[in-house]
Amino acid sequence: MSSQFELPHDYVPVSQRGVDTRAAFITRTYNHLMGAIVVFTLIEVWLFSAGLAEPIATAMMSTSWLLILGGFMLVSWFATRAAHNSPSIGAQYAGLAATVVAYSILFVPMLYMADTMAPGAIQSAAIVTLTGFAGLTAVAFTTRKDFSFLGGMLRWGGVVALVAIAGGILFGFNLGTWFSVAMVAFAGAAILYDTSNVLHHYPEDRYVAGALQLFASVALMFWYVLRIFMSRD
Repeated sequence: MSSQFELPHDYVPVSQRGVDTRAAFITRTYNHLMGAIVVFTLIEVWLFSAGLAEPIATAMMSTSWLLILGGFMLVSWFATRAAHNSPSIGAQYAGLAATVVAYSILFVPMLYMADTMAPGAIQSAAIVTLTGFAGLTAVAFTTRKDFSFLGGMLRWGGVVALVAIAGGILFGFNLGTWFSVAMVAFAGAAILYDTSNVLHHYPEDRYVAGALQLFASVALMFWYVLRIFMSRD
């Protein structure tokens, strides 16, 4: 979900710029998104090939998930805020880099369990996620609809999801496959919302921030698609 960012006094959404400016902005945004996904993948491959994934996964799974998720959310919040609120391209890159690294670490236990207990699930989940993302992006581009109205629903849904996750951790109940299905739908709505914001509301100098927001939504979808594939084995 997109964070609010401070706009310069002469702020003009990229949607109101010329065709060449809009095209360059979209190309930069999605190139940075693909770059973030590639870096995330390379970090995970390195962690597993270097033998670091198992000790990281073991340490994280023996720690309270509330603490881990809390720390992760804090890092993500600061990184997103820095990327969106600063006109400095360096700060935007720092926010994107911090988010990619934070997600890479958070995903280690899930990927380790999937690699051990459900061979092939990671590749299948990645294909489904990228296909879903491509389809939702095509919807946003072809309809040219402003999906800003999804913002309130996503904020509500995010709070409900966090309460459910915290309850599951604290009281030891399994949220089940249907929760993962609901969260995949939630991530799909977030992708539509974020893509719409990038196309309609972002200024042309925030392409890195746009890539960060889209990366977060893609990662969320991948997390829960992977959980669904793991539940089948």
